Amino acid sequence: MKLIVKEKSSLLEYLYKYLNIPKKKIKSYLTKGFIYINNTKITQFDYRLEENMIIYIEDKKPKQLFFDVLYEDKYIIVVNKPSGMLTIATSKEKTKTLYHYVSNYLKLKNKNNRVFIVHRLDKDTSGIVLLAKNQKIKNILQENWNQLVKLREYKAIVHGKMAKTHDKLINKLLETKTNLVYITNKKEGKEAITNYEVLKENKLYSFLNIKIETGRKNQIRVQLANINNPIVGDKKYGIVDHEKRLYLHANKLKIFHPILKKTMTFESDIPKDFKKLI
Repeated sequence: MKLIVKEKSSLLEYLYKYLNIPKKKIKSYLTKGFIYINNTKITQFDYRLEENMIIYIEDKKPKQLFFDVLYEDKYIIVVNKPSGMLTIATSKEKTKTLYHYVSNYLKLKNKNNRVFIVHRLDKDTSGIVLLAKNQKIKNILQENWNQLVKLREYKAIVHGKMAKTHDKLINKLLETKTNLVYITNKKEGKEAITNYEVLKENKLYSFLNIKIETGRKNQIRVQLANINNPIVGDKKYGIVDHEKRLYLHANKLKIFHPILKKTMTFESDIPKDFKKLI
């Protein structure tokens, strides 16, 4: 279900006013993570709504995905993952994942359809994710990912002004047993390369265009935090700022399609939250 906000209000009160369902059920939807606003999962009852925000409420068996399909053919499907959604299941969450939703969506077209994860985005990062429709394509893409991918671009809003208007960040990364990524000088660290350029700034924040040359876990978040410009809303590597989402969005992916034999570029609009903040 999709709603476009008509007036300023708190989320719970707005849904109670415009939906013919009890408040108890609306609270349940929020608590269970079934409601997204501007592509970000929201659980707060008192979340403040502004005009023209887009509210999505998950259906149990949706005929369409509640997030955008950017491209689809016989071999791949490219979607715009919301912030707050896992790419694949964990021990704590089995169903509210990108994989689960895309799999159900494809099976509604044909019960024999399958989908395979090729790469991932962090749970709190929104943006472009490419999935394969069969095991062979998945293997080709994963085994040749660095050769096939021509560009991986992100947009981010970080705290403070950058010391340089553009720079290449090169660090070695390791991960702790508690899944925290950190910068190290140890030779076993994996090299991470992140390029950034300042697009706009104000007194509080800088808006960055980011191009990565490696795809290490959490690399953008860790490297920007390391130069004292953590991403806004980063509860894992950042500072307390009370923002309700991570301001990191994968907005462009350029890749050579190994079957169609052509280079394709997929783009995702910058979330409205970004425009308001900067």
